[in-house]
Amino acid sequence: MKKFKLLIFSIGIAFMGALSGCSTSSLNMQSLIGAGSKALQAATISDSQIQSYVHQYVQSMDQKNKVAAANSPYAVRLAKLTQGLTSVDGIPLNFKVYMTNDINAFACADGSVRVYSGLMDRMTDDEVLGVIGHEIGHVAHKDTRKAFQEALLQSALVEGIGSTSSTAALLTSSQLSQIGQKLMSAKYSQKQESNADDYGYDFLKANGKNPWAMAYAFSKLEQLEGAQPTSNGLSQMFSSHPSTPKRIKHIMDRCKKDGIAQPAN
Repeated sequence: MKKFKLLIFSIGIAFMGALSGCSTSSLNMQSLIGAGSKALQAATISDSQIQSYVHQYVQSMDQKNKVAAANSPYAVRLAKLTQGLTSVDGIPLNFKVYMTNDINAFACADGSVRVYSGLMDRMTDDEVLGVIGHEIGHVAHKDTRKAFQEALLQSALVEGIGSTSSTAALLTSSQLSQIGQKLMSAKYSQKQESNADDYGYDFLKANGKNPWAMAYAFSKLEQLEGAQPTSNGLSQMFSSHPSTPKRIKHIMDRCKKDGIAQPAN
């Protein structure tokens, strides 16, 4: 929240400076007022509002993508892997598989986790679970919430869904498209990614799985990227989830420090 408070303060200083300048146009003043209003709305939007808006976006994504039927091998496998994973920080989790050769997975602020069948085809159960743990880490650490707030600051969308009401409104197709474009282009910082890696590591341990699987998963993704950098949706995943040798080494070092045996790969 400090980041947004500082932004609001800076906008306020700029606005006061504009008022003191005789040559400032009314258009510039209106722009500054609008910017300050958008910053305030984005900074104060509630968790429940964000979860509601993101949930609407995920529902639209589910309609646009081919979702694996409950009795399909992919859905059955994912259900088995995630059995007992019901919530994170009080946010109910729900899991679905998108039937596509793309190699990706994501989790959203409303607790929705989506795994692509292309990723499941290339990974073991524990490796898939490691990727899921990493994605859930972004939800637990509020990274997905912050990404949504920052998207609002870059979009006119905030003007229609601000914090003047505690109830989230139904979004139009155009607004859902705006949310999608901003969320898909969102980038996590290296610190956020590192923290999510550690969350995924602890997540695997807590569920009785060998955390070496996370290092193996990242290694596979890195190898796939080198072999086909522009195909199968892999480049998009790596643009926001870089699997660098440094991060892989960090997971391996943690395994060695904890005395966890390395399984056959």
